[in-house]
Amino acid sequence: MDDKVKGLSIEPTVEHDQVKAYYGKTLTSSQDLQTDACCTDVQVPQYMKDALAEVHDEVMARYYGCGLVAPEQLAGMRILDLGCGSGRDCYVLSRLVGEQGYVVGVDMTPEQLEIANQYIDYHTQQYGYSKPNVEFKHGYIERLEELGLADNSFDMIVSNCVINLSPNKEAVLREAYRVLKPGGEVYFSDVYTDRRVPAALMEHPVLYGECLSGALYWNDFLSLAKQAGFIDPRLVEDRRLSIDNEDILELVGTLRFYSATYRLFKLPDLDMACEDYGQAVIYKGTIPHHENVFKLDKHHLIEVGRVFIVCGNTYRMLHETRFASHFEFIGNWETHYGIFEGCGTSFPFDDNQNEMKEAARGSCC
Repeated sequence: MDDKVKGLSIEPTVEHDQVKAYYGKTLTSSQDLQTDACCTDVQVPQYMKDALAEVHDEVMARYYGCGLVAPEQLAGMRILDLGCGSGRDCYVLSRLVGEQGYVVGVDMTPEQLEIANQYIDYHTQQYGYSKPNVEFKHGYIERLEELGLADNSFDMIVSNCVINLSPNKEAVLREAYRVLKPGGEVYFSDVYTDRRVPAALMEHPVLYGECLSGALYWNDFLSLAKQAGFIDPRLVEDRRLSIDNEDILELVGTLRFYSATYRLFKLPDLDMACEDYGQAVIYKGTIPHHENVFKLDKHHLIEVGRVFIVCGNTYRMLHETRFASHFEFIGNWETHYGIFEGCGTSFPFDDNQNEMKEAARGSCC
């Protein structure tokens, strides 16, 4: 498979070539990795273990992701996997969306896609489907328009430790927003740093291929996401990465790296900050495999049956997405009460605000 596949006119960058060589020729299995940046280290729920157990061994052996792409409520969804590699996550999602759902994987590395395509029929039979519900496309995640992927055509986009490898992350996020349906979301794991990576390190092929030197400074990522239209990025989970290779440790110095999972909703009416409209939700416990608690993000664990006070953005993330039928909604948009302090923001000015709060609480003398 070459760079003119399916009518594409692709001009790969140096970074593209480095990554294709690293994942297509240098690595032959996950055992060849020199750090744990591209390794999953989260507790896997049983239903995901069951789905993973059905994935072919060769596909599993060529997996290099950094997290577990396991969003909720997937039945019937149309999903796009950016940087699908050998197809592990695509095949897990193929199982979870069911025969009525559909999964499209995009990757630029021919050797990886060769493995993925080899096992389409195997997994179709494994799942008992009458026809495949997954396909793989050769191309660049920055240029999805060249693959014929239309505007507003996917319910969800996932990605697993790949966006850090892109030399144009702004274009990736912009394209993701374009092809995502209104109310859809990007749910992805990637590697981030506590500060900007020096330019010299970004030219190191091993550091780049191991998902380190291409990692975004976390605050730069938040800015890029908002510029692309994802106004309120939500952190789902994170972990500090350990580097056991002494040579790599010497190169990166005091840089700290983290694997993190974010969810980005395509909801253009979100507020730039979390605002208080006196709203709340009650979780019904009806999302499969999440009957007791629904985790929207790291700071929103919503117990079943409990009145849970939310900001306007959280309200929309539940009310205007695939989650709507699983919640009861309390309140409206008629009254604005100011900033929603439960999301970590607070009133910035030093006046009688504290006196007002004390008056609202009453006296305890």
